[in-house]
Amino acid sequence: MTQTTIRDFTGEIVLPDDATYDGHRSVWNAMVDRRPAMIARCESAADVVAALAFGRAEGLEIGVKGGGHGVAGHCVPDGGLQIDLSRMGSVEVDPDARRARLGGGALLGTLDRATEPHGLATTAGNVSHTGVGGLTLGGGMGWLARQFGLACDNVISYTVVTVDGEMRVASEEEHPDLFWALRGGGGNFGIVTEFEFRLHPTTGRALVSELIFEPAQATEPIRRWRELLAEAPRPATLTVDIWNAPATAADLPPMLAGRPLVIIGFTWVGEMGEARAYHAEVVKEIGRPTVERAQEMSYVELQSQGDAAHVHGTRRYASGHDLVELSDDAIDAFLTRGAADGSDPRMLPGSGFQAYGGAIAEVPDEASAFSQRDTLVEWFAGQGWTDPAEDEARIVAARAAGAAMAPFASGVYVNVLTDEGESGIRRAYRPEKLVRLREIKRRYDPDNVLHLNQNIRPEG
Repeated sequence: MTQTTIRDFTGEIVLPDDATYDGHRSVWNAMVDRRPAMIARCESAADVVAALAFGRAEGLEIGVKGGGHGVAGHCVPDGGLQIDLSRMGSVEVDPDARRARLGGGALLGTLDRATEPHGLATTAGNVSHTGVGGLTLGGGMGWLARQFGLACDNVISYTVVTVDGEMRVASEEEHPDLFWALRGGGGNFGIVTEFEFRLHPTTGRALVSELIFEPAQATEPIRRWRELLAEAPRPATLTVDIWNAPATAADLPPMLAGRPLVIIGFTWVGEMGEARAYHAEVVKEIGRPTVERAQEMSYVELQSQGDAAHVHGTRRYASGHDLVELSDDAIDAFLTRGAADGSDPRMLPGSGFQAYGGAIAEVPDEASAFSQRDTLVEWFAGQGWTDPAEDEARIVAARAAGAAMAPFASGVYVNVLTDEGESGIRRAYRPEKLVRLREIKRRYDPDNVLHLNQNIRPEG
């Protein structure tokens, strides 16, 4: 790097000797410990244009940071230029038009809190400090997706800076090829500086239904849960999770503390009377659990419920698959978490199924780059720990859980990929879509400048 200033840049430049440098280079996954040569904290789309031009002229690898939640930490380029959008986090709501405009660095919690007073919302993920950009560009699953579609299905337009320095608006009418690719193709095609979202009326209320079983008693209840998937009401997103209960848990009987548990249930966003009635129906169909819970809360509270378990500064690894059917063998594999007999359950990842269907499946497959609309359930396993000495064991365990589920998989949600590289890309996108995505990549980024992502190479 021959200079430390960027022409026509009005934001903040952070260099390795600056006191704030370590804070700005850190991301959600504490295993990511890379050192950019420069961090450009942008204030506007014009700053993004200037930073991108600078990075290209200096021959620097370029990473783009929104919320910094990607497990692989691609947004932190070692020795390169980090284009940081976190200052571009504004949300403007037009309640009459049911529209929201978001800066490229906006967080999900900012979006939800801005729309809630108007009785409106749009599909967003389940941790409030996640960036809207990364979530949406990969597709965007959330509790409202079965009612209103994925996050990317609710984008009306993207304002995007492409690597040639041009600022383009991509919509169904303008640059429709780019619009198609941005709906699930990730950050491969440009840097999105603004999203325009469609909003939907909601009650603002949510119910989380949980039926808790010990794993040895969970096989038949999960099979009964499976039979509910096809006819589940759209406000309900059915889930099953297996996890290790904390050693002290005030809301669990002492006999269950510190033990592996299975939670079967659903999350409902909508009318609470209907939610309570459906909870009773699910209990009747699945059977009485060891512990039964049904907790009502606001939608904004729901969207923040996972924040404590997903704090920054924890070491992370993940694995994921999409399944178009859920066989008995797949359920058995799920319950093993890929572990050999006698394995320490404390080292195993938490994992779960989350139902798709509804509005997700109704969008024509050819309408977007997102390629898994026929998914019945998404399976995800995640590890979070603090001791670096556990790195290898934790990663091996998460990979083993993924390997156990692999025979039943039809693909993968691109946002849960970690270090799979090209093999992951080929699982995330069907062959015909990958051909089209490569064509669009050649059109907008032929030199693969934006390759620090789940990369779709121009050639392949």
